[in-house]
Amino acid sequence: MSARLHEFRDGAALAEGLADRVSGVLADAVASRGRASIAVSGGSTPKAFFKALSNRDIDWGKVTITLVDERFVPADNPRSNHQLVADNLLQGKAKTAGFLPLYRDAGSAEEAATIVSGDAEALGHPFDVAILGMGTDGHTASFFPGGSRLAEAISPETPRGVITMEAEGAGETRLTFTFASLQDARLLVLHIEGQGKKDVLAAAEADGPESDMPIRAMLRRAATPIDIYWAP
Repeated sequence: MSARLHEFRDGAALAEGLADRVSGVLADAVASRGRASIAVSGGSTPKAFFKALSNRDIDWGKVTITLVDERFVPADNPRSNHQLVADNLLQGKAKTAGFLPLYRDAGSAEEAATIVSGDAEALGHPFDVAILGMGTDGHTASFFPGGSRLAEAISPETPRGVITMEAEGAGETRLTFTFASLQDARLLVLHIEGQGKKDVLAAAEADGPESDMPIRAMLRRAATPIDIYWAP
């Protein structure tokens, strides 16, 4: 397990520091390969970071933003991560970025996952940046303890792409990129705030099965060392 902790005095300082780091990686990718990709997470934690990143001077027209995971709900649903990104990140200078949604108006979540997996191939891999969050239950992406396809999602044998997930704590059916899709991002970040999340992280870093705290799969087995960004 290899992780680096970056501590900030508050969430605002973290948002600026993380935006600086991410924009640098995206700019380098555009300069070297002519395009860049970033997968971001939902929840309330990343809002300030999204707003800070949207103001950074990079060639946003060559950047594609996608989601680490999503609820199987349309973009206009207030619980969708798509709406969160549209309102907070696809703004200002970042308005010209491309966006690859996970939700599709397909017959089922499984059909949507198949469509998105095909579309995501066009981004190339690995992602330049993947920003993970973490729940108080130790889930990350939509890798939930007790999830219907948890073992498949976190198995290194499961190929890159998007699969569905159902879990008691998840509410709606989820769409999530697999472990293989996320674990080798050029910059792999776990963004958490508050002492409670730091305590959850400490528990995850202790011995125990990955099925109990799926963030352990990333902490233990990701090919890229995780950069943990934390503020009280």
